[in-house]
Amino acid sequence: MFYTEALYLVSWSYIIARLTSLFHIFCYRDVTRRHSLLHSRGGKMAPTHVLRCCQRGLAWIPVIFIALVVCWSYYAYVVELCIFTIPSIGEQIVYLIFFHLSFVMFVWSYWKTIFTKPANPSKEFCLPKAEKERYEKEERPESQQEILWRAASSLPLYTRTGAGAIRYCDRCQVIKPDRCHHCSACDMCVLKMDHHCPWVNNCVGFSNYKFFILFLAYSLVYCLFIAATVLQYFIKFWTNELTDTPAKFHVLFLFFVAAMFCISILSLFSYHLWLVGKNRSTIEAFRAPVFRTGSDKNGFSLGFRKNIAQVFGDQKKYWLLPVFTSQGDGLTFPTRLVNTDVEQATVTLQSEPSKSAADITVSPLSESQNRLLSNEQHANNIGDHLANDTLKSAESETITISMESES
Repeated sequence: MFYTEALYLVSWSYIIARLTSLFHIFCYRDVTRRHSLLHSRGGKMAPTHVLRCCQRGLAWIPVIFIALVVCWSYYAYVVELCIFTIPSIGEQIVYLIFFHLSFVMFVWSYWKTIFTKPANPSKEFCLPKAEKERYEKEERPESQQEILWRAASSLPLYTRTGAGAIRYCDRCQVIKPDRCHHCSACDMCVLKMDHHCPWVNNCVGFSNYKFFILFLAYSLVYCLFIAATVLQYFIKFWTNELTDTPAKFHVLFLFFVAAMFCISILSLFSYHLWLVGKNRSTIEAFRAPVFRTGSDKNGFSLGFRKNIAQVFGDQKKYWLLPVFTSQGDGLTFPTRLVNTDVEQATVTLQSEPSKSAADITVSPLSESQNRLLSNEQHANNIGDHLANDTLKSAESETITISMESES
């Protein structure tokens, strides 16, 4: 009976999250269609605002659901289990101390994941006003790409579309930095976007990916601790060793819910740990980024230790705390030349001042945040592309690779 109720709870929570995600996509497409239609007719956007309000309201349903479950679990564990069920005072104290430690870290990381604003491309990735007007007036894709290539000549861009073109977002009207993608639910371009998570009603990306990993870790610890400490009393209630009390329902249901969430979180947490070790996002795991030499799923991998440091930072004492310590600025990322390229005759290293992202507090940089290609070399590559209308240069071309070093 209780197993069935717990299964229903987890199933309905999954259904709610999926419906909310689908409603996000539906509202975004409908808003976009209405915007284009009303804009062409010179109409007003009143229906669009209503849809957006409905979208934003419904998007909080999964978060509210999780908050209610967590509040109930706190009451059930602290009051019904520790106070009314456990007879030993010493056992109560030990359980309550460890429970509150895991509870505080879980809530803290969950809060940071929800309310940390996704990082967006800086103004330098926006087209200048004159170039934007030319781009909008141009009807030929080839001419539009030439405008983008000229604008990108001074930008540290090393990834391309599948066709080798500059990655440009028509919705946000910005040139996409490496690993940046447009989120249809948030309606913005997000730096190092991983995915949009309905359970946190936020886009998981560069600014909050560490918080998301810690949220999964501490929620797993929270569920494991509850399931492990409740198990003996679950068995006693189930075998009628303890008298029937109002706490019986809470204890039985608490064990099933904790076990169910533990199983689902474990698989997701394991997958994201694998992604961190490979230095990939969820998007890159399904679609490898495209570089000058072609697609390369390991293009951003720097080795296991440096991959971990990219997300958690250089100072290990802050790894388990939900404070921002990720390396870099989210606009540029170190990469490695995995594929053999006949065009790469020599490799030289140069030093270049690093740049910091606005609105993000960044810890001291290490070599793993630094750019590999200098702006001068990048501009030469752009010039070659515009002159020859191709992404390949002569086989004897020398590529200069520069890395920013920590001063």
